[in-house]
Amino acid sequence: WRDYWQQIWKVKGEAINKDLKRPQPDVRNQEMPEALLNANSGIEAIDLAIRSLYDTGYMHNHIRMYVAAVACNIGGSHWKVPAQWMYYYLLDGDWASNALSWQWVAGSNASKKYVANQNNINKYCKTHQNGTFLDTSYPELFSMDIPNVLRPLTSPDLILHLPQRQEIVIDESRPTYLYNWYNVDPHWDTEVDANRVLLLEPQIFEDYPISDKSMKFMLSLARNISNIQIFVGSFSDLQALTGSSTLHYKEHPLNTHYTGTQHLRDWLFPVEGYYPSFFAFYKKCKKHGYDFEGKNIKIG
Repeated sequence: WRDYWQQIWKVKGEAINKDLKRPQPDVRNQEMPEALLNANSGIEAIDLAIRSLYDTGYMHNHIRMYVAAVACNIGGSHWKVPAQWMYYYLLDGDWASNALSWQWVAGSNASKKYVANQNNINKYCKTHQNGTFLDTSYPELFSMDIPNVLRPLTSPDLILHLPQRQEIVIDESRPTYLYNWYNVDPHWDTEVDANRVLLLEPQIFEDYPISDKSMKFMLSLARNISNIQIFVGSFSDLQALTGSSTLHYKEHPLNTHYTGTQHLRDWLFPVEGYYPSFFAFYKKCKKHGYDFEGKNIKIG
């Protein structure tokens, strides 16, 4: 799925930050329910998962869908603000996967909206709740008014803290390999004697803010890269410091302003381009001899 969403981002670019296929149906507000932000919706499985997200930086994919359904399709919120809120806290945050999955749930990247009632949540989350605002039939869920608990709205304060800018040393006789939030691969061309720099661009993080916990997680992963240096600033600022050193970076939609030698990313599937549905993409992957886990399969 992440390969699929990333391929859409690669083709569609900034368009994924807006309703992709059609306007989100039944939007009532451009914020998000305060009850979700405070993990106080009254749905035990959802509230527990949100508190766990704040504590650990992780949330099960199924619960992410439940949260998005409550925010957008029960609470009437446009998908963008709550999607930014969730991305902010996810250690495994991927903007394409997050934004386009929220749109899929909200109906702006799909032909219909996704909802789940309390019985569905009880079944998959092993809870035994009843009497909640979700404890009803599916036809009633699609037509119900916004529950009182979801009416108070808020815009989350997604505060960003970047490390302090420090001086770095570049040996211009060696190439410079650039890493970033989407690439902290410790195995990338390790046989090459190179300057290695983790580039943290303030503008990128202002557009896509992440939490302190996520920032620390990235920095801890970067320490697996031998002789890594951290540079806080724009690509052009770094480029001015590297002089005659050749720049190397991995392709990504947030790297289109980079110049130098672009390397391919490590895709699970050798399938590129835009596919309007995941299953059209998956069929193409199968033709190349890959199953859902990226393993070779016998065709025919």
